[in-house]
Amino acid sequence: MRIGLTGGIGSGKSTFGQLLASQGAALIDADQIARSVTGPGGAAIDAIRQTFGPDYVDASGALDRARMRALAFSDGNARMRLESIVHPLVTQFSAEGARQAQQDGKRLIVHDIPLLVESGRWARQLDAVVVIDCPAETQIERVVQRSGLAREAVQAILSHQASRPARRAAADAVVHNGPLCTLTQLQAQAEQLGRLFGL
Repeated sequence: MRIGLTGGIGSGKSTFGQLLASQGAALIDADQIARSVTGPGGAAIDAIRQTFGPDYVDASGALDRARMRALAFSDGNARMRLESIVHPLVTQFSAEGARQAQQDGKRLIVHDIPLLVESGRWARQLDAVVVIDCPAETQIERVVQRSGLAREAVQAILSHQASRPARRAAADAVVHNGPLCTLTQLQAQAEQLGRLFGL
C-alpha cells in the first residue's frame, strides 16, 4: 500500500509521518530528497548552475537557498524552472526508495510530499492520499514559533501552497491536527490510520 501524506507548512505532517514510521511503515520524505539533490554536489546542482547561473550555487557547491527563495517568490517562471529540475529527481529517488521498501517487506509505504496537491504528478503512483489539516492561523503560529520567521514570510509561503479546501478535496483521509489536538490524540489517529492501511 502506497499512500501520499501531505499538508501545509506547520500542519504537523512530518510528525504524523514519524508516528506512522514508528508503527513499521516505510517513510520516504520528498523534502529530504529535495534537500539532498540540491545539497553540495547533489544531482540537481549542474542543471541549477546552467539554468540560473553560478550565483545560485554557494561556495559549498549547494543551492543558495536564500537567493533562490527570493527569486522563486518574485518570479513564478523561475519557480517552475527550478521545479522542472528538482521534481523529476525527487520522483526518481522516491520510486527507488519505494522499491527498496517493498523488497524489505514493508506493508505500508508513506510518501511525505509537501506539494502533493500542487504538483498533480503523484496520483498515478499512490493508492491513497492522507491530508493533515489545521487552520491557517495555527500553521502560522507553529512556524513562527519553531523557525523564527516573520508572520509575513509564513503567510507568503502559505499563499504559494494549495488551499485547505483544495487539499481536503484531494484527500482519501483527513487527519485533524488543530490547536487543541495533543500528541497523544495525534498518535491515536496515526494508529487508527495504520490499521486502516494494513499495519
